[in-house]
Amino acid sequence: MTLDDLITEFDRGLRSVTGVSRMTRPMPVPPAQSSGGESAESTDSAETMTPAATELTQAERAHAAGLMRVNHVGEVCAQALYQAQKLATRSSTLKAAFEQAAREEEDHLAWTARRLQALDARPSLLNPLWYAGAVAIGLAAGRFGDKVSLGFMAETERQVEHHLDGHLESLPPADLESRAIVEQMRADEIAHAKAAADAGGVELPLPVRALMRTVSKIMTRTAYYI
Repeated sequence: MTLDDLITEFDRGLRSVTGVSRMTRPMPVPPAQSSGGESAESTDSAETMTPAATELTQAERAHAAGLMRVNHVGEVCAQALYQAQKLATRSSTLKAAFEQAAREEEDHLAWTARRLQALDARPSLLNPLWYAGAVAIGLAAGRFGDKVSLGFMAETERQVEHHLDGHLESLPPADLESRAIVEQMRADEIAHAKAAADAGGVELPLPVRALMRTVSKIMTRTAYYI
């Protein structure tokens, strides 16, 4: 890896932790907001179309903010995992695959950050800790070879998909803005899991999958509040 690559990765990591993320796709909006004969070009302004959730009660807003903070933490960890796995592999093909997935996850990071702002909420105060832990896990997975690293990616995305299913059930019905973001994130995670499996990812042993679920529960329960 060149010095330029290292600087790029350091910049991405810094932006992930500080919440200054760039999006390559417009922020998802509910169908009612994106319909009505708008042209394709109008989606460029979609990121400004997500209003504060004034229709939510205080309790609903607090719950939605907690869920979106959890999702934001998940995307901070995704950036760290993909960066570490990209560093660990020698395959140029896999480096490109991890880079593509990281760019899409960075969209998620930006979307959840903006939704938190709209809900008058803050990201997790423990983001530096989450990021550092995810880097360590990603590097550890990479040390076992590309097939294991891809298997770890696939299993991670499957667990995230399950986690997002729960959020879609738990989000306040009136919070259509958060729901639109979560639905697009879920679609992307499913695609990432399939791509990793198709690329040769192996199924991880049951104890490893169980440990991943346990760690995820600890992280999500903590991030909901802190």
